[in-house]
Amino acid sequence: MPANRSIGRIALGMSGGVDSAVSAALLMRAGYEVLGVTCRFHDDAASACAASDAAAVCASLGIEHVVRDCVDAFERLVVQPFVSSYARGLTPSPCVGCNALCKVPALLTAASEHGCDRIATGHYARIVRLEASGRFAVKTALDVRKDQSYMLALLAQDQLVRLVLPLGGMTKVDVRFTAADLGLPVAEKPESQDVCFIEGDYRDFLCERGIADEPGAIVDRAGNVLGRHDGLSNFTVGQRKGIGIAAPAPYYVVEKRAAARELVVGFAEEAQVAAVRVGSVNWQAVERPAAAREAFVKLRYRSRAVPCIIEPEGSEGARIVLRSPQPTTAPGQYAVLYEGDTVLGGGMIEEVEQA
Repeated sequence: MPANRSIGRIALGMSGGVDSAVSAALLMRAGYEVLGVTCRFHDDAASACAASDAAAVCASLGIEHVVRDCVDAFERLVVQPFVSSYARGLTPSPCVGCNALCKVPALLTAASEHGCDRIATGHYARIVRLEASGRFAVKTALDVRKDQSYMLALLAQDQLVRLVLPLGGMTKVDVRFTAADLGLPVAEKPESQDVCFIEGDYRDFLCERGIADEPGAIVDRAGNVLGRHDGLSNFTVGQRKGIGIAAPAPYYVVEKRAAARELVVGFAEEAQVAAVRVGSVNWQAVERPAAAREAFVKLRYRSRAVPCIIEPEGSEGARIVLRSPQPTTAPGQYAVLYEGDTVLGGGMIEEVEQA
């Protein structure tokens, strides 16, 4: 396709889907010499199919394509922490850590090996350099329904400085239209699943990895025994259905106590969070604040950002106090802090303070 004079060589993560395919076309249009990089994180038929689709896109666009074997790194940095987190009663969000610890580093390595100045992905978000501080930060995407700024909150400055996100100003409809207009072979390919290494029920996956669920008591917040459960991994904090306890009003899961094998439940007014503690915050748009400051926070990927106060704690952590109680979240999820549409920083929730 027509392109401007080359402005540099860039390594683009090619998943075999429509987002990375359109990203490649947009980068070429902007004047980049694009290298398509498919990182194989799984040694299975689905991964091989994705690599084949990515190769077909690259051939269609006339760009170079390489495949990197990242199976061992993905197992060590993403899958094993996911399994061990569930064993400790947490509710992990593996994609956030994967971007910072596995996917972006793999792209940066490929870029260095193939003479690329920059890297790119098909995430729906934007990268900006702040004029006042010179720091790099993630901003939300134009398409709020597809916004993935939350997923990039752990990226460090040396990663952000080299990252390009071509889809930040587009909607998903625009992306599909562009793919069809260019005749890309993946124009109608369905969306990928949220957790790429799990097919079917995550509980079956945990069982295969040796996480044997043990039964225990279902208790209220006062410690009164209300029933029995078959295993803590069958439940998620905030869950309302499927608890199996008859009551005048629905019970919600408010806590999982792994050491005691207790599932703690409460009514709606008890399933609220007042504050969370994050052990280590990755700061993006700002340096670590020396004093409390106002902000907004997302406590889960799909939740809305709500007003909060950031209270720095220790050398790296923070207590995030919510301006009003919110539906409870779980240790293992991420608190991502915003100022307007800009990510201030984020980190894993280690402790939840119920309202």
